[in-house]
Amino acid sequence: MLHITPVERAVLQLLADGTATADIAGRLGISERAIEVLLTMLFERMGAASRPEAIAAALRRGLLNAAPAQDIEQLVGRGMTGA
Repeated sequence: MLHITPVERAVLQLLADGTATADIAGRLGISERAIEVLLTMLFERMGAASRPEAIAAALRRGLLNAAPAQDIEQLVGRGMTGA
């Protein structure tokens, strides 16, 4: 089974919701480059070659909710957003 961190889960959920990389970075309060690196590492671990493949794999593995994330703070905790 693939284990992912709360931040990785949040990034995947936002990606699945159609959120752009820059917006994911802003939402989580980390750099866009950090998001890109995180996605590259996740794709490798998941055996995915693209964002759609990674989303499909995450859904198959039960790592994501089928519905859009209503409150990303629930996924990553309040510390990431500075709230």
